[in-house]
Parts: sequence; structure tokens; C-alpha cells
Amino acid sequence: MPPVLLDTDILSELLKLRNPSVRQNAIAYTVQHGRLAFSAITRYEICRGYIAQKATAQLARFQIFCANSLIVPVTDSIFDRAADLWANAYQTGQPRADTDLIIAATAIESGRVLVTGNTAHFSWIPNLVIEDWR
Repeated sequence: MPPVLLDTDILSELLKLRNPSVRQNAIAYTVQHGRLAFSAITRYEICRGYIAQKATAQLARFQIFCANSLIVPVTDSIFDRAADLWANAYQTGQPRADTDLIIAATAIESGRVLVTGNTAHFSWIPNLVIEDWR
């Protein structure tokens, strides 16, 4: 398995233990690579959901999960690539949600495969390799 970056939807499914295929892929990945990786933007999206729901126990568990994961920070080069992606999306009529584009840029800049269930949101992005663990 190549190095991957989990998109928010896949990480959410993993945390909720809803999809056995996602869980099995995550286990196989961690056996090979030691820990899961996701963007700081994904961390933000998960945290804001728990905070909005006042789910303090889940938030505390997620903080422990984060301590055992690789959280890829958002750098200037990632923001620059995301801005280029946004402009391309604007010109071609593709989806241009900022968080999705920053996560895609993070995967590209870090040389990782983006694991997502939202393949339609990302399939148009050049140089982005995507995989669906579902």
C-alpha cells in the first residue's frame, strides 16, 4: 500500500466503525505504515462537528486518536496549490469547496494517495491519485 491521506468522510466512517471495509483497510494500512495520516483541515472538520454537537467524550477520544496519527500541516505550498486548483475549478465549472481543495493539495504536495468516498469531488484534479476504501 502506498502512503495515503484520509479524507474527512473516510476518517469519520472509521471513527464511527460504520463500514467494515474501511476498517479492514485502515487496519491493513496501519500494520504496514504504523499510523494513519490526515490533513490538519480534516482534523478541524472532525473537531468542529464534535464541538457543535457538544460531544465532549468523542472529542476527547479523537484527541487521543490524533496523538497517534500523522496530521499533515497546511503549508504555504499547499495553500498555493489549493489556490491554483480553485482557479482551475472556477474556470472549468468543477466543485471548489475550499476544504476539499486544501485536502487535495495536501495529498499532492505530500505525495500521498487521497482516500475518499467523494471521488466525484476530486476526480478532475490533475496529479491527484484517489482511492475509495469502501
